[in-house]
Amino acid sequence: MKGLKRTLLALGVAGLPAAAMADIVMLEDSTMGNITGQAGVSIELETKINMDRFIYTDEGSLTVSDISIGGAERTDFFGFNGLGGPDSNDLLDNIRIDIDVLADGDAAINIRPQFFNAIDFRVTSGAWELWGQGGQNTALMDNLFIEGVLGRGSIHIDTDTDVMRLRSAFAIEVMDFDVPFAAVGIRGLSLTGADYDQTFPSVLDLFAEVDLYIYNGQRADGGSSLAIDMPSFAADIGMQEVIVGQASIGQIFIDDLAITNTQMRVYGH
Repeated sequence: MKGLKRTLLALGVAGLPAAAMADIVMLEDSTMGNITGQAGVSIELETKINMDRFIYTDEGSLTVSDISIGGAERTDFFGFNGLGGPDSNDLLDNIRIDIDVLADGDAAINIRPQFFNAIDFRVTSGAWELWGQGGQNTALMDNLFIEGVLGRGSIHIDTDTDVMRLRSAFAIEVMDFDVPFAAVGIRGLSLTGADYDQTFPSVLDLFAEVDLYIYNGQRADGGSSLAIDMPSFAADIGMQEVIVGQASIGQIFIDDLAITNTQMRVYGH
């Protein structure tokens, strides 16, 4: 009856014979409040996000212009036809979010593709600039372009420890950007799982795994902070072209990059 309007429901009940009405017991609001579902909530999502400008202001400002987040308008990635889902469009789609509250009060949020594919994405932006109060302007980064696929994501909030665990599996096929103040440009950066073999490619090894623990942690001076811990991260990173001073200096490949025992504390000053 979830989709029925109250008037339609009332008409339907009024049309029942008296004998049938005798067996119907109306529930009080307090009784209705004690009825709980068992299957959680699922959300099917498709979206596209555009922002003309993001501005963070302290004394000066950091600005990011022309931000766009959506689909990659393609389905083939890393030579796997159809990996990016069934449709080629500019929407961030093929997403299902399952939300459950467990018996111990923990929240479990699972983000996964609706179909047996990965979630394709494209992220672009214009200039990342520092603005001074006197009109100074420094371009940190420009022409950001990222296309890749997301295999899965999950969020677990533990009520016993007040820790949120965020896990994700993703791969970037192409990432381009410029660093104007340093006269550096990167073309064709890719990121995959550390076990991904380009000679014998397997989609099972394609994704790099991120595992983060986020909570209220203690900083060095004893105060509170946003704590972010990353026990380990492993990936292969390749760059098709590195540009310095408008000239290419060649390619770079980083095999089996491993970042371990990383802890970060974030707080205002």
